[in-house]
Amino acid sequence: MSSSKSQDQIWSEWRDLVNMAPQELEDWLETDASKSVGDANDGESTGHASGRRIVTIKRTNKADLNDDQWDHMAKVTGYINRHKAQGGPDTDVEHSAWRYSLMNWGHDPLS
Repeated sequence: MSSSKSQDQIWSEWRDLVNMAPQELEDWLETDASKSVGDANDGESTGHASGRRIVTIKRTNKADLNDDQWDHMAKVTGYINRHKAQGGPDTDVEHSAWRYSLMNWGHDPLS
């Protein structure tokens, strides 16, 4: 594992920050709003691809997670923490690119 955090730390942050259920995230990733945000230089954005990985991780038992999955979980929690720290828009958070981007990473700031 390449993260400086322990698996216990990663798991705790993951459970706090990744607040969308697998089916909820899958449904979200199918929307035009989900596909409208991110760095989509080759079709699918980094966040959208991450969202698909998050669904798989959330459906995997903790004991069965591999090192690559733990690394991705650490990346996800780092991204969510940084993005939340930037703060969202002053108006219409619900329909903002800021929220949509976070949701691609499994975090709905309105939940």
